Amino acid sequence: MKKIFIIFLILLTTGLLRAQNTDTTGDNSRKKTFDMVDSLEVFLKQWYYYTGRDTVCYLEDNDRYYFDTDLPDSIFKERVEKIATPINVVYNANVQKYIDKYVKRGHRLAPKLLGLSHQYFPMFEEKLDAYGIPLELKYLAVIESALNPKAKSPAGAVGLWQFMYKTGLNMGLEITSYIDERMDPEKSTDAACRYLKLLYTTYNDWTLALAAYNAGPGRINGAMKRSGKSTYWEIYPYLPEETRNYVPGFIAMMYMFEYHKLHNFKPEKIDFYEDVDTVMIKQQMHFAQLDSVLGIPVEETRELNPQYKLDIVPATAQYYPLKMQRKYISKFMELEDSIYHFQDSLMFNKQKITQAIADSKYGVPSGQPAGTNATIYTVKSGDVLGSIAKRYGTTVANIKSWNGLYSDRLQIGQKLKIYTKGAPKTTTPTTASSGSTTPQKLDPAYEYYTVQQGDTPAKIAAKYNGVSASDIISLNGVDPSKLRVGQKLKIRKK
Repeated sequence: MKKIFIIFLILLTTGLLRAQNTDTTGDNSRKKTFDMVDSLEVFLKQWYYYTGRDTVCYLEDNDRYYFDTDLPDSIFKERVEKIATPINVVYNANVQKYIDKYVKRGHRLAPKLLGLSHQYFPMFEEKLDAYGIPLELKYLAVIESALNPKAKSPAGAVGLWQFMYKTGLNMGLEITSYIDERMDPEKSTDAACRYLKLLYTTYNDWTLALAAYNAGPGRINGAMKRSGKSTYWEIYPYLPEETRNYVPGFIAMMYMFEYHKLHNFKPEKIDFYEDVDTVMIKQQMHFAQLDSVLGIPVEETRELNPQYKLDIVPATAQYYPLKMQRKYISKFMELEDSIYHFQDSLMFNKQKITQAIADSKYGVPSGQPAGTNATIYTVKSGDVLGSIAKRYGTTVANIKSWNGLYSDRLQIGQKLKIYTKGAPKTTTPTTASSGSTTPQKLDPAYEYYTVQQGDTPAKIAAKYNGVSASDIISLNGVDPSKLRVGQKLKIRKK
């Protein structure tokens, strides 16, 4: 441990272990453009969009609206001071301010955060316990990312624990064009535990360790030097505004989770994959190859493996882990070589990969332009961004910016914010199969199949005798990962 501590001090002295929330100049906080509550809502929306989930509450009306939050501050104070934790929790006006946001006005956030916690908290607690640090630090990931492993702040902090690029590298996380282990739930959690333990070793105080996690050790040391004090609440006036809010926000989030039943907050039902195991990928593999050969939806593989940025496991020089439902593993092992070689020239086309890198850059939704009217558009079967943009007299880039979209993929039922200067156009949307009003010509030599929600070439082939997924892909010249609902596919007659 002594050796680790010495290494940490060297990194701290040389500036290699960067502050979690600062850019390379050390002047800007990572959440400068919005506060913690705003960021939680944005990160939740991003994760629900990325996984294709509906954002409508699954709670019954009685559970959704009848919260018991109209309590005097004295009750909140009494409960905060009774929380059993090694972390020095304090009740004050700033803590109450965040309790008001998370609890009194938390009807949108609390059920979703409680629901998502079932997916990640067991793993967090196991890691925290292994490092001998307080289990309540699991709440740190909630205020950092709203439990969205793909969360990305405006300043570039990424993942459940919001590591900046250099901090992630210094904690041993791999970050390349293809993979970002800051988004790997297990590896990033292990890195966060190691980082937090090092910070606690430095300050011997968990509130100072939390403050240093947010602002960086340099700023905490500077505040201690300027104030001549050595505790978080003593140096509080000397800290950046975000860090002054950070620990109170953490205490309020801890309160919400610890006492949610007393306020009638119930977890929103969020389905996630539980019977999951890991296989090692030995060659470069695209998620669409799994979809086409084994019928594992690309969206499912993305959700279980958020660290792979381009839907590609880059196993060219080393093996990489991939999570999948246990029910697929024996079939994967049986067909592993076939999966690697299925349409590999199509999957790993350099031009397509370059475009995927460009499409992967996304951020938080931009605000409403001045002088415009807001419209909420519900995505229908066959919709594409181009046709929606044309209908409303705007551009695809604008729609993606307004909604924080990272690609052109849409989900039926998804809500899009559209801003227009006049009344929205009501032209008839284009057809699903071709993207234009010209009907597709059908060749009588073939049968035709209309793509349904959730279809893959493998699933379609299973509907016909003597037809394979590769037949459908080669005959139609389609990318298996980009089938559109309503699209017509040729099926060779037997």
